Amino acid sequence: MNADSTCLGYDHLTRRTLMRGAGAAGLSWLTPLADLLAVEAEKSPSGKPAKSLILLWLGGAASQLDTFDPHPATKIGGGVKTIGTAIKGVQFAAGLEQTASVMGDVSVIRSMVSREGDHERAFYNIKTGYRPDPTLIHPSIGAVLCHELPETPVEIPTHVSILPNQWPARGGYLGAKFDAFQVYDPRGSIPDVRARVADERMEKRLESLEVVERAFAAGRAASLDTQKTLHRLSIERARRMMTSEQLKAFDVSLAPAAERNAYGDTPFGRGCLAALRLIQTGVRCVEVTLSGWDTHANNLEGQAAQVKILDAAYASLIRDLKRHGLLESTIVLCGGEFGRTPKINALEGRDHWPHAFSMLVAGGGFAGGRVMGATDPQGEKKEPEKPVYVEDLHATVLDLLGIDYLKEMMTPIGRPMALSKGDVVQELTS
Repeated sequence: MNADSTCLGYDHLTRRTLMRGAGAAGLSWLTPLADLLAVEAEKSPSGKPAKSLILLWLGGAASQLDTFDPHPATKIGGGVKTIGTAIKGVQFAAGLEQTASVMGDVSVIRSMVSREGDHERAFYNIKTGYRPDPTLIHPSIGAVLCHELPETPVEIPTHVSILPNQWPARGGYLGAKFDAFQVYDPRGSIPDVRARVADERMEKRLESLEVVERAFAAGRAASLDTQKTLHRLSIERARRMMTSEQLKAFDVSLAPAAERNAYGDTPFGRGCLAALRLIQTGVRCVEVTLSGWDTHANNLEGQAAQVKILDAAYASLIRDLKRHGLLESTIVLCGGEFGRTPKINALEGRDHWPHAFSMLVAGGGFAGGRVMGATDPQGEKKEPEKPVYVEDLHATVLDLLGIDYLKEMMTPIGRPMALSKGDVVQELTS
């Protein structure tokens, strides 16, 4: 972790601790200016905390050398061709022309570092900001967001995963109710959320369920006589969702044809369009997965095929968020669980490389048009310039959301656990 980020994290903690300490000591003499400083200490560097988050997971691990950090005409280049971007002097791999054009609103981190090189463990790390622990399941960043931010008047789930792989986002020690609601290709209405019987018959079933619920509560603690059980609350939430007009946000077939075509006629493209529609509805966190980047063989061709799918969908999402006035309040992250090796193997593929990979960050207080860090064009040095660790990215995102990333939560086994153990990367936000 670099010295600059450590100092900045300490400064953030010191200001916040000072203001909280003043309140705890009962210092009623705080002036209006001091009150204002206390509020400012809790804000993100942008002064306008983000409200929502979109995560685009490049499942299987995209090659940084064939996407956002190419080194053409070098021994590690692998034959990649490059194009210019909206950031002067910065190149991307050919095939990312649309993404290159929106880079004025996007920054690229070329120095992401993970300590996990196995797919399952690395996905856990990138989603939670923690390495796997056999004694505890950490919540994904989307679950933390939904737990910490105020509830919104939304009748559909506020934490959504589109095209999930085998390692979905979970609520962890925050509880299963913060697990991501999983859906697949949003080309039409969501299956299995509408009642399979007529409304009248459904009402009779609910009346019968109420009889069972009352019998369950009878004779138990007094609180059960006056408060609803978790089961009843779950039923009511499900019922509201089943009858909600907001479910239409999942169905991209309702969007204009021109809008659908701009994202590309692919499940991932439709997932990104659905993410836009869900954020417009008030959903807090949407993740969309594009699997297929695990190119241990035929890397150049495999990465190029995935780049083609990613390019139109990503650029259209950024453009539309900006057009609808949502980019300022919506963070968009795009990247995989790690990168791929500088060395090309005997099968013309690249293997796992957690030491230095790339991530695109945009919106919600992230600066646009910047490049963070650099990798060795000869592939001999593992450590990149200005490394950004996974936990630092988590701390930065939570801070931009106005969430106290140092806050300690008490786990079910009585173990205090900070939401993040990283430091804010101020260079990406100011």
